[in-house]
Amino acid sequence: MLATLPLIQHPKKTWMPRLSFAPKNTAPRGDTLVVVFLRGAADVLNMVVPHGEDAYYQLRPTLGIARPDDGRKMKDERVVDLDGFFGFHPNMSSLLEAWQSRQLAIIHACGAPDESRSHFKAMELMERGVDDERGPASGWIGRHLATLNTSNSSPLRAVGMGTRPQRSLSGSVPVSALRSIADFHLGGDPRALQQMRAALNYVYQEDALGQDTLSIMDTLQKLDPLKYNSPIAYPDSEFGLALKQTAMLIKSEVGLEVSAIDLGGWDTHFTQGSITGLMPNLMKDLSEGLAAFHADMADHMIKLTTVTMSEFGRRAYENGSLGTDHGHGSMMMVMGGNVDGGKVHGQWPGLEEGQLIGPGDLAVTTDYRDVLSEVLSKRLNNPATSDVFPEYQPVIRNIIKS
Repeated sequence: MLATLPLIQHPKKTWMPRLSFAPKNTAPRGDTLVVVFLRGAADVLNMVVPHGEDAYYQLRPTLGIARPDDGRKMKDERVVDLDGFFGFHPNMSSLLEAWQSRQLAIIHACGAPDESRSHFKAMELMERGVDDERGPASGWIGRHLATLNTSNSSPLRAVGMGTRPQRSLSGSVPVSALRSIADFHLGGDPRALQQMRAALNYVYQEDALGQDTLSIMDTLQKLDPLKYNSPIAYPDSEFGLALKQTAMLIKSEVGLEVSAIDLGGWDTHFTQGSITGLMPNLMKDLSEGLAAFHADMADHMIKLTTVTMSEFGRRAYENGSLGTDHGHGSMMMVMGGNVDGGKVHGQWPGLEEGQLIGPGDLAVTTDYRDVLSEVLSKRLNNPATSDVFPEYQPVIRNIIKS
């Protein structure tokens, strides 16, 4: 059940008093989960660069990011070293604070078993959490919500930030698709808001879905984005706005358990860019947004887990159009106060001839469901991983602290 809302941005002012709509201490509720989906298959080899592997530079003579000690390049053109083998693209350096505080973990060579290299199929299967089309039609987050009774009746228990609800949220539990809280304030005109509320109440007086929408409106009317001024500057982008509003909902204690956020545009077949261009700009938006969220939510990190994922990775070698084609192995990041951070987890399969799979792709050595299952069981207090990911037996990778 979904309520979809439009977008209006407003200037920032001072913060508001903390609100409390959700019931307190509703066991067995765990962390708030934030899921960021990088749509379009992100080139993770240029995000978390295996600079310790010579093959990377052989496969990417133009797109490869220079080693940290390459004196021929300026500092902002070189990999930011993480552990002597892997390093951030320089546009990802905003995440260094989270990494160094050990609240950010990376899982490389991670992904799904599907090797179709089809955006539509890969996203469909991953968001449903299944191996093939025969699995349940609901989404993995939807099943998580359905199998975990937190006694939380908040109309904002789960929110999909963006123009449409994410496939992963589909299921029996009502969720809301939200673009901007500010829309519920109708530009600050209380009379217009009262008139709209009265009209909608009349129209929806015998409609259950409409009443759910009105409940959401009533709750969001009490949240004033015009008075939320985070001490941290978020990127001036839809992604930054989505993270900022997620922070606002968490701080306001409206019962938010899951926020799903999209960041698209990663299908970089042509002129991808190495240090500047399309891909580096996306990495900057991603890293600065997550870094701002991490700083803004510093007092809440102990009860917050953020996960990034993409439907698959890109080909290990660059193509003739200065881009990268559809690949296989990808990468996930997990950020939170209880992750085993400051580490690149997973088995690195290598980029040498004979180590790549298919037409020349990074292999998958960690199934994405292993990561999500560990988050569900250890941080969200949901042991029903067999219901969330049917016919899959997860392997615990110890990405989350015991």
